[in-house]
Parts: sequence; structure tokens; C-alpha cells
Amino acid sequence: MRVRCVGGIVRDEGGRLLMVRRGRPPSVGLWSVPGGRVEPGEDDVSAVARELREETGLEVSVADVEVGMVERPGPGGVIYEIHDYAATVTGGTPRAGDDAAEVRWVSAAELRELPVTPGLLDVLAGWGLL
Repeated sequence: MRVRCVGGIVRDEGGRLLMVRRGRPPSVGLWSVPGGRVEPGEDDVSAVARELREETGLEVSVADVEVGMVERPGPGGVIYEIHDYAATVTGGTPRAGDDAAEVRWVSAAELRELPVTPGLLDVLAGWGLL
């Protein structure tokens, strides 16, 4: 079974990336791009905005152009198909919520030192984001 998911690639004025430390499986305790499942009847852009609001407390404007897509295995043979989109903060204050245990802005150097979800650094580098 395939599950459609989205992620938000968000940078601050200093070029740092917005990251969340996952509070729930899969990859609990590891850092990743904020995002999650697309709800029935929801488009990707709306899902990115909702997920970022729920996980980070930030309101964002989402570009309707996909940055990239990755597939990750999940429990019970599920394949998470994750479509990532660029987004810009329009309001709110960063705070961990929903399934995020922590949220913070990180530089590329800081990100390389954090425990991250499998393959994240390679994917971000491949997309020219590191």
C-alpha cells in the first residue's frame, strides 16, 4: 500500500532550514523535514500548510511546485511517498506540536551533526539544499 505524504522545505532569512525532531514513529527521536500524510480530499499544497501549522506553529505560503519526491518504507509493507514543497513563513511562532517533539532552524553544518532520518542528508544534498 502506498501512502501519499508531503513535506515543507522552509528557510529563514539566514538560509537555515526548519527541522523537526520526530516525537512518534516512524523515526522517533530523529530530525526531519516537517510534514505528514495528505488527508482524503486534500491537495498537496493545503496538506503542507496544515502539517507545518500543526507541527511547528507556523503559518506558511506554499509554492505549487514540487522540490522533489522520495519513497520510504513503513510498517507492514507500507510505502510512504513523500512530496516536498518549498514554503515561506508568513506568521506564527515556532513551537513543537502534533507529532513533533522539537522544532528549530538549523544550518547545513548543524544538520550534518544531528541524528536525522535515513537518507535525509543525501536527498537534501541531491536537491541542492545543503
